Amino acid sequence: MNEVIQKVTERIRERSLESRSIYLDRIASAKGHGVNRNKLGCSNLAHAMAPMEEGEKTSLAGLESPNIAIVTAYNDMLSAHEPYKLYPPLIKRTLMDLGATAQVAGGVPAMCDGVTQSQPGMELSLFSRDNIAMGTAIALSHNVYDGALYLGVCDKIVPGLVIGALAFGHLPGVFVPAGPMPSGISNAQKAKVRQEFAQGKVSEDALLKVESASYHSSGTCTFYGTANSNQMLLEMMGLQLPNSSFINTNTPLREALTAHAAKTVLTMTELRGIYKPIAEIVDEKSFVNAIVGLMATGGSTNHTIHLIAMARAAGIILNWDDFDQISKVTPLLCKMYPNGQADVNHFRDAGGMSVVISQLLDAGLAHNDVETIVGRGLDTYIVEPALAENMLKFEPGPRVSRNTEVVSSTQTPFSEEGGLKLLNGNLGRSVIKTSALKPEQFFIEAPAIVFESQEALQDAFHKGELEKDFIAVVRYQGPKANGMPELHGLMPPLGALQDKGYKVAIITDGRMSGASGKVPSAIHFSPEALDGGLLSKVKTGDMIRFDAKKGEIMLLVEDTELSARTVERPDHSANTHGFGRELFVSVRQSVGMAEEGASLFDIPGKERA
Repeated sequence: MNEVIQKVTERIRERSLESRSIYLDRIASAKGHGVNRNKLGCSNLAHAMAPMEEGEKTSLAGLESPNIAIVTAYNDMLSAHEPYKLYPPLIKRTLMDLGATAQVAGGVPAMCDGVTQSQPGMELSLFSRDNIAMGTAIALSHNVYDGALYLGVCDKIVPGLVIGALAFGHLPGVFVPAGPMPSGISNAQKAKVRQEFAQGKVSEDALLKVESASYHSSGTCTFYGTANSNQMLLEMMGLQLPNSSFINTNTPLREALTAHAAKTVLTMTELRGIYKPIAEIVDEKSFVNAIVGLMATGGSTNHTIHLIAMARAAGIILNWDDFDQISKVTPLLCKMYPNGQADVNHFRDAGGMSVVISQLLDAGLAHNDVETIVGRGLDTYIVEPALAENMLKFEPGPRVSRNTEVVSSTQTPFSEEGGLKLLNGNLGRSVIKTSALKPEQFFIEAPAIVFESQEALQDAFHKGELEKDFIAVVRYQGPKANGMPELHGLMPPLGALQDKGYKVAIITDGRMSGASGKVPSAIHFSPEALDGGLLSKVKTGDMIRFDAKKGEIMLLVEDTELSARTVERPDHSANTHGFGRELFVSVRQSVGMAEEGASLFDIPGKERA
């Protein structure tokens, strides 16, 4: 093992000793013997099986066969989740043929950040993750299940499902993807037209045609944003079938993988195989592998928040120093948009996760001695699924890329370091996605222009007030202020200014989309402006040094001057109502810092009374 990876893993384990022990003790106490529904009274059980067919009722009443929960994030507004409408009947048929049953235990909300981007609804996006976790717990609370299948793909949905699944860590669990849509127009063409629209060069009709040629069918969006980073993480953590994430939706192979996922969870139940609950799969090494995968593939910055929240649910404490140290020794192996022009279909065709995992294991950068849903060892994931005479087979997967312009090797990486870095300075701590930046964009020293909202920056751009070098400070965008919305809508105007030759960057306590990265962006600032962060004292004209190479970000103002400044908090009362935001006021008051996962939930043993 790489010495740094080993040391980070040990430090996480030592930091988490108490909370991890409490979590595992709680999971042990939740375990039972036989089917879980044997604890129910006759009336309880009758309610649970009332709508089922007679054969299913007989199976459930016999108290001898596993019953599998389906927790689904289906809706037909998200292209990535629309295919899930076909999954429950397929899963039920598959399990009935094996003498077991399945029930849709519950549905959880699944919002699309692509639809709510730059809209008021985006202020609910981050909070939907913990809502999904609670919805998962409610779905599983009936205690009639012996395992679970989790159906979700996109940004907050997978982290929420993982948190909920870990709360029921005594149950075996398998995550089931829906697969990407086929490739549409190139990402370069889409980005070009977006910038032209921001500059008023093309019409809204022209932009819509281009966007619709990119997002054009059922399936996950094909760029490598948060949704597809989720799928990579689930494989690195051994919670999804090997090299299965990027098989296109609505294909025979995708259907065969879904049926196999149902069969797999059955083998993990006490009655049908070796009892393997999710709490025994997910451990400190699993999360280190996830972070390594994030860095090696140039994944989404959102996971510097989500992985921390997911780990806390299992009693494991991560922080940004862990991400930063892992990034420094993990080479960047992949070039997918926004880090390149390829998409996840090209990634799959190059060998996909089989190549990435093989390269990382051979270099000693990932832990092989981990448990997965398909067996011991991450090397069980160096395979490739295929259909042969209508039978699913997992054949030995490629260890060397079929397309080195998309997936390289640890010997010839696209960068010696991973795609994310930690920035420290007197303004606080933040993260930056560096994998899509050019070398000349790593350093900028320029005056600040302060904005209290993303709309204010857009207005200044359209008025022609930003034709110069500057660092945009977009503050009061943190979890406590307004739910920490993504500010991806700022990329086209800032990208246009950058293309004109101006040196620009952005500093914010908000988030950026997983598809962002072209403009230097110091994001997730902790503490946020509303929580006492120094961002609240920055004034337009203050000089800021932004040095991504050194990992430093400094407000170049004397301490005496800063001490004398008072904070005038802007009026954000309009953000507390409309589009459901009034229902989340107490959530904003209770949420934690970004570096602590921006979570409503406490570490095991530290729960508030």
